[in-house]
Amino acid sequence: MNEPVHIAVTRTVKAGCEEAFERALHDFVQRSLPLPGQLGVQIFRPAPGSNSREYGIIRKFADREAVVAFRTSPEYLEWNQFALDLTEGSGRAEELCGLETWFTLPGQPLSPLPQWKMAISTYLGVLPVVMFLSLTLGPLIGSWGFIAKNMLFNALVVALLTWVVMPIITRVLRRWLHPEAKGIPITSNHQNRMGQPMH
Repeated sequence: MNEPVHIAVTRTVKAGCEEAFERALHDFVQRSLPLPGQLGVQIFRPAPGSNSREYGIIRKFADREAVVAFRTSPEYLEWNQFALDLTEGSGRAEELCGLETWFTLPGQPLSPLPQWKMAISTYLGVLPVVMFLSLTLGPLIGSWGFIAKNMLFNALVVALLTWVVMPIITRVLRRWLHPEAKGIPITSNHQNRMGQPMH
């Protein structure tokens, strides 16, 4: 089963080029979202009043084949060349994995959340899921063997957290999770170091 791939990109814009970069970025997002395997994009601007010129972009792909297709597409190759004139260096990209994919990262800087915030948010997600499954599924599998019962129970906990509960938790708690981030979500129908930025 192919899993979605999350790529986090950071680009530092040259001084005085912020408006041109945002226009070009917006145009590129609109042109690239219809490409096969695109599941969404989220952009994070520098916090108001800061001296940062660092922009964060998180791009979600249906699978790794979609990542490869995106990186070799004419739209991306044209954008990447154009962005070099507006940014310092070539930017950096990381593939997010584990708990990081449950949380939207702030744009300044693009880094994981404090562990205590992730712990509290995860607890708020785990508690109702475990209680719900204990009340509904528990009686149905109570006679199963210890290993089989726990394998099914925990598999459902992880699935519900990943695809249902944690996306809701992160939306509800977004201002608390990232009080300084000013993100503009742009969506479609809906940590391994990489060589080039994806955005």
